[in-house]
Amino acid sequence: MTDSDEGTRDDAAGAEGDHGDGDEHGEHEPHREEFHEDPVGHTRATAEMTVSELVDGYGDAGIGAAAVNEAGDVLAEMFANDDCTVFLSLAGAMVPAGMRRIVADLIRDGYVDALVTTGANLTHDAIEAIGGKHHHGRTHDPEKTPREHDEGLRDEGVDRIYNVYLPQEHFAEFEGHLREEVFPALEADPDAEGGSGAGDDAVSIADLTRELGRANAEVNDRDDVPEGPGVAAAAYECDVPIYCPAVQDSVLGLQAWMYSQTADFTLDALADMTELTDLAFDADDAGCLLVGGGVPKNFTLQTMLVTPRAYDYAVQITMDPEATGGLSGASLDEARSWGKLEKDARNASVHGDATVMLPMLVAAARERVE
Repeated sequence: MTDSDEGTRDDAAGAEGDHGDGDEHGEHEPHREEFHEDPVGHTRATAEMTVSELVDGYGDAGIGAAAVNEAGDVLAEMFANDDCTVFLSLAGAMVPAGMRRIVADLIRDGYVDALVTTGANLTHDAIEAIGGKHHHGRTHDPEKTPREHDEGLRDEGVDRIYNVYLPQEHFAEFEGHLREEVFPALEADPDAEGGSGAGDDAVSIADLTRELGRANAEVNDRDDVPEGPGVAAAAYECDVPIYCPAVQDSVLGLQAWMYSQTADFTLDALADMTELTDLAFDADDAGCLLVGGGVPKNFTLQTMLVTPRAYDYAVQITMDPEATGGLSGASLDEARSWGKLEKDARNASVHGDATVMLPMLVAAARERVE
């Protein structure tokens, strides 16, 4: 027998003696600090289930279902906290895709204290408030190339947002709405103290969105429009501010600029910062629901950088991956490193189509709270 063989036998004997508590096959479970026994269950889906019950059941499952369950828990706790100031960040084509009523209802029912969104969503919201409609369309024509399909839509005067169509004449109606019902009310009074220069009487973007909500509500009621007055109107009627930090990047912003060329009207892009920061500063608790990314997400999160506090709750819905380094896919844990979330904040991220995930999470959370 070689020394090597003997050493091997001694090691084996020692191992056998040291691990006599193994199972009947002589195998030993490794020491596990990370692992805790928590078997995956199997979600049920039955005819009589509510949305909340389905989301609760997701907690038995893994991967994306578990994330949806956690997000539902955080959102319900945030909504149920009467001391929590809730900021809703809304990016993407959520209004054209049919999410307008969900957002308006959240505002009207007291679940949202501030909305941060895009000029595009406000544009499409106003178009529906004054009688326009978005329509079901298709992404391509099987008998044409994608380019030929969109060239044909161009010739027909129809704009496409994925599988949603919008006739271009609605933008002309929107322009008339702004010029007749919205901008004049914001135009500087030449007799007002301080002069009538464009820089002297600039209005905040929040003032613009507030006036837009007022006009949307009045025209919607006056013209007996079948569709509800929408998001901006709900915010106006409930005194919920709407912040639109990139309003220039939209038809609404483009029309505001065109109007300013011939009228005493201009916007102050920094004026909203004080109002939004004060809202965050005065909050007992703070929470955010981030739908999509982009400017609305960052504008909502960065507010906490100039307050002594951070968000106590955060739920994010996104389709963007974290690995690109872009903000839209950035994790909420990363936001914690910046001081935008409290160290002990409850947060959850759901990766998926917001037109699918937002209604599910809102329905589940509202069912629990109400």
